[in-house]
Amino acid sequence: MPNSVFGYSPTVIALLTLLTPLASAAVIALFLRRQGSIAALISTFTAALVAAGGLTLAFGGYREAAVDASTAWLTLGNFTLSLGIKFDDLSALMISIVGVVGLCVHVFSLGYMHDDSAKARYFGGLSIFMFSMLGIVLADNLFMIFIFWELVGFSSYVLINHYDHRQTAADASKKAFITNRVGDFGFLLGIIACYYVFGTVNLTQITAAAGTGDTSLTLIALLLFCGAVGKSAQVPLHVWLPDAMEGPTPVSALIHAATMVAAGIFMLCRIEPLFAAAPVALTVVMWVGAVTALYAALCAITQSDIKKILAYSTLSQLGYMVAAFGLGRLDITPDGETSKMALITAGAAAAMFHLTTHAFFKALMFLGSGSVIHGCHHEQDIFKMGGLAKKMPLTFITFTIGVLAIIGMPAIIGMPFLAGFFSKDAILYLAMENNTPVFIILAFSAVLTAFYMVRLWRLVFFGAPRTEDASHAHEGGISMVLPLIALAILSVIGGYTAIYGNAFKAVWSQIPVAHGAAHTTILIVSVAVMLVGAGLALVLYKPAATDALAAKSPALFALLSVLKGSFDGVYNWYVAKVQQRFALLLEFLERIFLSGLIIRGLSGVVGLVGLGARALHVGSLHAYVYWFLFGAAVLWAFAGGWLN
Repeated sequence: MPNSVFGYSPTVIALLTLLTPLASAAVIALFLRRQGSIAALISTFTAALVAAGGLTLAFGGYREAAVDASTAWLTLGNFTLSLGIKFDDLSALMISIVGVVGLCVHVFSLGYMHDDSAKARYFGGLSIFMFSMLGIVLADNLFMIFIFWELVGFSSYVLINHYDHRQTAADASKKAFITNRVGDFGFLLGIIACYYVFGTVNLTQITAAAGTGDTSLTLIALLLFCGAVGKSAQVPLHVWLPDAMEGPTPVSALIHAATMVAAGIFMLCRIEPLFAAAPVALTVVMWVGAVTALYAALCAITQSDIKKILAYSTLSQLGYMVAAFGLGRLDITPDGETSKMALITAGAAAAMFHLTTHAFFKALMFLGSGSVIHGCHHEQDIFKMGGLAKKMPLTFITFTIGVLAIIGMPAIIGMPFLAGFFSKDAILYLAMENNTPVFIILAFSAVLTAFYMVRLWRLVFFGAPRTEDASHAHEGGISMVLPLIALAILSVIGGYTAIYGNAFKAVWSQIPVAHGAAHTTILIVSVAVMLVGAGLALVLYKPAATDALAAKSPALFALLSVLKGSFDGVYNWYVAKVQQRFALLLEFLERIFLSGLIIRGLSGVVGLVGLGARALHVGSLHAYVYWFLFGAAVLWAFAGGWLN
């Protein structure tokens, strides 16, 4: 195993990888705010360095070093806040994803944002996001994770609101920021409770102490899960993600498909031993994920905006990951023996596996949608597209690979399986073995996934162009095509190499793989749900300017449309009818008691005393003598009573 690259230790390489995008963001903010092209090149070069550093750490033999180093940053009494690096197979996997997808998004953005007047601010936001995300991945304690967690929220706010002249973008960024703060409040309480119970927030020490806990672990685990509910957009805090599509499309690919929303899943896997000791919390996590997977899949069916379809698809796939984590253990090897615990257990391994494959094919589809939007002159309505397979062949081929990956196609040209087939089947197998109702929900969600993705694919790429913009569509430049090709390759081989390769064994060794009769059952179920969903979409939807489901089943379409806006409706009612009225009540009480009785009342009393005191100043020596004698008599009376 090498212990250095050009004389640098793994710790130094990790620090350089972490701090490089921060330096890029600082340079852009201080010196290049009006030099968009230079800022874009610096940010992209920085992303290349991050990818190189991450891949070097992941595949250069450093994973065996298991770096776990920290230094004290702030001391308050007995409390010490440390900043440190924890590097193992789990963080190596995540840093590889962030680096590769981040580089693809930066390169794609060179073409997509070429004419944007605020390009410097955009690329500066990408750099600060890369720094924040890497901080979460490499953090060795929960407080440090929380610091970078909030920085990720800040950078997401900036990037969603990139088109700040749009009111919808401003509203979406505020919605994302506020919604995430709700989850982060619970997350912070969980961190504080963790410190109270264990006396530490260090991830390694928590792992060692988790097995000795008590029933308080359930509360701690659920509070920490609140952070994942917000960041990974689970029901009921999912409402911010579809609106976040107001940001530039490459931002959606990086933040809202591959990395930021995956931070919640990664955090759960980081503290998996804590959840393993709290089975009630795991059950809650499982059902939240299953409900999210089904709800979001139903919402995607009625969408007409290409990015919002992919947003609801992301919600559904994140639900898959959360459900997989909640399904927990399945530590049985093919020979029937109980396997030794690796870095994480089967549920967390399946969640990370799907996180990895989903990062590739969903980033591919988001960037593909960006290519479509760019080629159609910023049109996003799928019913106003059509015929793009011939006009944008590279986008069509790569996007098709992404669609086949997400629906779990079991075979493609020259390759035995696509990435999504492996990871989806691992989760379905885990559900089949551990919880039948959840298995049914996830299998039905897979049917819906095939349905709405094939619907999108057919309406966008087939038939005749339905608008003038679609008829003049064209491919973007090479900077927009190369990332699509790279992500398409990863969407094909990602799952295959994970199962049969040697990388990240501490994570992949726990992936639940079906064998024998279970393998046959899962394969049949996977193919069946894919064929049913895709077949229904092909039969129902012909390339047209109207929604066939709305025409043939208006009641069902209306029901699904109402379902889509149900949570927003409840929240809007709560804000208008409860929160706003409570705020008005507080304002009334403040005016009466604080401003009225306390502030103005006391000032009035003081004023009266002042007036009385001023009345004593009459300018007469005889009056002053009388008042002096009166005061002396009062003082004598009180003093005499005290002495007696």
